[in-house]
Amino acid sequence: MGFATTDPWALMRAFLREAGGCAVIDGGLATELEANGADLNDPLWSAKCLINSPHLIRKVHLDYLEAGANVLITASYQATIQGFQSKGISREESEDLLRKSVEIACEARDVFQKEYSKDSHNVEDNEATYRQQPILVAASIGSYGAFLADGSEYSGDYGEAVTLETLKDFHRRRLQVLADAGADLIAFETIPNKIEAQAYAELLEENNIKIPAWFSFNSKDGVNVVSGDSLIECASIANSCRRVVAVGINCTPPRFIHGLILSIQKVTDKPILVYPNSGERYDADKKEWVGWLSKSLFARRQ
Repeated sequence: MGFATTDPWALMRAFLREAGGCAVIDGGLATELEANGADLNDPLWSAKCLINSPHLIRKVHLDYLEAGANVLITASYQATIQGFQSKGISREESEDLLRKSVEIACEARDVFQKEYSKDSHNVEDNEATYRQQPILVAASIGSYGAFLADGSEYSGDYGEAVTLETLKDFHRRRLQVLADAGADLIAFETIPNKIEAQAYAELLEENNIKIPAWFSFNSKDGVNVVSGDSLIECASIANSCRRVVAVGINCTPPRFIHGLILSIQKVTDKPILVYPNSGERYDADKKEWVGWLSKSLFARRQ
């Protein structure tokens, strides 16, 4: 993106300054993939398209850039080495698919910037301005519960057998592959509990991850994360990690967002990111979203 620095804070400050102080995250990937004809009825969910329809991912990325997005989140939320291996894909091929998720987003950014720099003389000034704004590629990492595909990413209940070391072992190689694939930052999304936030923070340090990260939690009561763990305690973990440059909320009903932001701001002065859902809740038994409550500006579901 053009910000040559090893300081994660400097990168984020430069990005936000170039974006005018507030950046726009892209929207729902799975929603748009389905709208473009993808069948996501699979434990891999949107990551399935990395295997059989990467062109659709690229198209959705380009559509969001056309709509003014400053941040593209990769199609790796539910892409895990373990998940791909369960489909008979080798470890090497699984790691290549993780890299591919970043490559597709970077390619979409390059195409967009080249195309509109070439045609900028044909557009109005205000349209040309947003097309010249900076674009970050964020490599998405979904929770352990997303891999399980049993709805536990929305409850945070992994059972007593899942320890801090279990989670670190699960995420370690995936994090390293994505961090080395060319993304600008890592997006830890829909973090449902305190133990997984702690696992991420420790991995960032232990693996000496060179690019910055954001932590984004989800809540169903407007006070705690979905497991019942304190949001303030979770946000404090993010605040104490030097590689984390933003903290926020995603996949959460819009009516809770204001209060959750205020809670986060009690323990950090890092930038806040927000991308709620539509107000629905996930029914793990039916494997569908139910109870439409309201619309939101950034309804992003991976």
